[in-house]
Amino acid sequence: MDNDRHQPPTRVILEQGGLWGRWGTRLAWIVAGLSFLSAVASAGAFSQYFQRDARVLEKYHSLAKLATDKVAIVTVAGAIMGGDGFVRAQLDQIEEDPHVKAVVLRVDSPGGTVSGSDELHHRIGQLARRRELPVVVSMGGIAASGGYYVAMANGGREDVIFAEPATLTGSIGVIIPHFDLSRTLKRFDVADDSIASGPLKEMLSPTKERTPELAERERKLLQGLVDDMFARFKSIVKQGRPKLDDAAVDRVATGQIFTAQQALDAGLVDRIGFLEEAVSRAVELAGLDEHRARVVKYVRPRGLLDEVLGNGATPGGKTSLEMVAELTTPRGWYLCSWWPALVAAGQSQP
Repeated sequence: MDNDRHQPPTRVILEQGGLWGRWGTRLAWIVAGLSFLSAVASAGAFSQYFQRDARVLEKYHSLAKLATDKVAIVTVAGAIMGGDGFVRAQLDQIEEDPHVKAVVLRVDSPGGTVSGSDELHHRIGQLARRRELPVVVSMGGIAASGGYYVAMANGGREDVIFAEPATLTGSIGVIIPHFDLSRTLKRFDVADDSIASGPLKEMLSPTKERTPELAERERKLLQGLVDDMFARFKSIVKQGRPKLDDAAVDRVATGQIFTAQQALDAGLVDRIGFLEEAVSRAVELAGLDEHRARVVKYVRPRGLLDEVLGNGATPGGKTSLEMVAELTTPRGWYLCSWWPALVAAGQSQP
């Protein structure tokens, strides 16, 4: 009895072995390998649903939600200041996405700088030609001046420009703003004593007092600049609206704003319709089926600072000093506004 108490406890060790143990290990590796291959295959099959550019987010808009072929809505909204902003990010996203088969250019802009409007027009047209993408235009509340200029990147096709019933468009023209504050400063005994390399270096300065001869010389030079930019604007309109001859373009290129119906009568747009009609036309031009086409749009990613500051403290993330320089720089505008600086200060695109 005492001997049994002092004996160590019996330990039973179970060992895997034999045929089942070997095949169990192999089976585990086989399952892991098949799972990995399945994941890779799924990533390839659904790669069109993954984000390619951190500057934009792709969102489903309409039609077939799981279709592979896409119609992309590119949004041009607010004052057009340059070609490296959100619109450029949208175009880059399309450039890298082979599933995009057509573009709907959604324009809701009063225009902007001459250079910014021209650059966007060039980039959209270049992308459309390189990828052979039909471009259909859908005008929002306003698509005027530089907004209309950008809309001319439609490849000159027929039946591709849609204006909503309440759209304002046109305003084909150029303006270089100039304000003379020299007499106001003189009342307060303040004089502009800037040092410049020549009298024309201070052209458009709002504080410099000028002789009548110098003022006339400046005006002639500036008018020449405006005339050249205006001539280019009209040539762009002719490319986008090939049915309009020179006389027809001259009749509408007066700076006048047109309603949708007036623009239709003048040949500036093709149809009065909403975004859905423009999408249907894009699907048709791309040779797609509405039951097998997915319409997507692009939005800006929003971070914590955007929520706190409301899309950033300054437009485009510019510093206060950069904004001052931006707003006081003399430049030509394709803009439907008498005060370009205010529009620039409130810009939202591109």
